[in-house]
Amino acid sequence: MRIVIAGGHGQIALRLERLLAARGEEVAGIIRNAEQSDDLRAAGAEPLLLDLESASVEEVAALLRGADAAVFAAGAGPNSGTARKDTVDRGSAVLFADAAVLAGVRRHVVVSSMGADPTHSGDGVFDVYLRAKGEADAYVRGLDALDWTILRPGSLTNDAGTGLVRLEAHTGLGSIPRDDVAAVLAELVETPATAGLTLELIGGSAPVSVAVKSVAGN
Repeated sequence: MRIVIAGGHGQIALRLERLLAARGEEVAGIIRNAEQSDDLRAAGAEPLLLDLESASVEEVAALLRGADAAVFAAGAGPNSGTARKDTVDRGSAVLFADAAVLAGVRRHVVVSSMGADPTHSGDGVFDVYLRAKGEADAYVRGLDALDWTILRPGSLTNDAGTGLVRLEAHTGLGSIPRDDVAAVLAELVETPATAGLTLELIGGSAPVSVAVKSVAGN
């Protein structure tokens, strides 16, 4: 498979690139800073240079053509203000989905956030973030041309992954190592039977492959 990841230098994306490359998949990551290229190559991924905040849908589609799957793992980051929650967490996710449709790449996996909701109230930065992610998720779910899966992890940690997770439509609050998020994403990308599902993810007791198989087709 060829898999193109938006936000290719993100903490989850770099982990995912390493996992997919180790499986023998062809992986590419979209980055906006050329200085990050070596990090992607070290992870086994091809760097693709493009700024999603200023790119056209045609420019993004050109990078996606020929791919078997697309993963949106971009984010404005915890230190960004409300404006970039809209331009990146919502706008770039919408752009990437539209580009996937244009490029004919049906398999589409989105890294969202637990609590994402287009009707979320509040004016704080995190409130705006949850609203932006919710709006993006709703947009992707409305695209019949995509076989989408939306993953909503709980609170992210840099603890070593355990390989044991809880993956359900609703898990309740909890935390999850980024290692385990990447492991679940790697399984989801290659499990098209999870298309049409919005899933929450926290630490749990099920091995990653078992957890993904248990929700596939539901």
